[in-house]
Amino acid sequence: MATSHRIFLTGANGFLAQHILSQALGDGHSVRAVVRSQSKVDMLKKSFSKYVDTPQLDFAIVPDITAAGAFDAALESTPPFDIVLHTASPFFLRPLPNSDYLDPAIKGTTEVLKGIARVAPSVKRVVVTSSFAAIHNMAKNPISNPPKICTGEDWNDVTLEEALATDNPMFTYPASKKFAEKAAWDFVKENKVNFELATVCPPGIYGPLFDPSQIAKPEDLNESTGLIYNGLLRPDLKSTDPIGPTFLYLYVDVRDVARAHLLAATVPEAAGKRWFTVAGELSNQQVANYLREALPEKSDVIPTGEPEKASWKPEGWYGASAPEVEKVLGLEYRSAEETIKDLAPQLLEIEKRAAASS
Repeated sequence: MATSHRIFLTGANGFLAQHILSQALGDGHSVRAVVRSQSKVDMLKKSFSKYVDTPQLDFAIVPDITAAGAFDAALESTPPFDIVLHTASPFFLRPLPNSDYLDPAIKGTTEVLKGIARVAPSVKRVVVTSSFAAIHNMAKNPISNPPKICTGEDWNDVTLEEALATDNPMFTYPASKKFAEKAAWDFVKENKVNFELATVCPPGIYGPLFDPSQIAKPEDLNESTGLIYNGLLRPDLKSTDPIGPTFLYLYVDVRDVARAHLLAATVPEAAGKRWFTVAGELSNQQVANYLREALPEKSDVIPTGEPEKASWKPEGWYGASAPEVEKVLGLEYRSAEETIKDLAPQLLEIEKRAAASS
């Protein structure tokens, strides 16, 4: 059997983190799931009931990840942790005070690293969930000649001054991801630490929820899933409605990003690197096509658009290249079709549940 690890997982109730938790437990690792409240613990206990009261799963509550020493008590463990996966960070594409993004993202990241350095010298590898938003400035014109090809070597050029001057999430969210990741790399560079760092930078994360029964109504969906539901499936839409323009063509399946975190934590060559996990391109038209195929009963709601233009994108729009993820980590990506079609019935289930309870 492969080596079993003791893993500290922050933000464990998140869309991505629940898949990480599921895969880590399935691989035989022991995990402390860190969340912000008892209600989140109770939710996870229900979804992961077969692991509750076993040595494989325990919980810690850290109400404010930005507080000094926030993680210290939670990081103490027997047996000790050897891996930390830090996924906790806000993701909303709606206007919020810039402090709602920047403080939790940057301070939350530095607090967990400081805590490891103080109380968990056994930790050998830390993986921080970053984002494509830390790689590319999506607030700028996406078209150039020749088209820009984004790689894991690139950094978003947004400045902290720009982010602090606005509540526009097109600036504040990317800035939070960029500066949180930068803070992690700087911390490792400037301090004598026992651990190696790796970061994972996914673009649009789509795919099935780990446990759709947690979601009472479509309004409670995570941001990226909510965009699909609201744009293409909500009940007041008609098949003749236009399909909105695609803002981000790059996608990855949530289950593949989860696997990338565990590979980045365990593959020796993964240390000290950024992993840009991009499976390919996916347009809103393509999503609509897959939803229509998966949910024929919703054909009068899902906008038809121009099905034959599924792979069209404006000339000069940026692309991506990150073959090292497959070569070094050994990650195999799911197709966009599998990603969307595995989610589709869950969205219907949540919609029906909401209607039944109203």
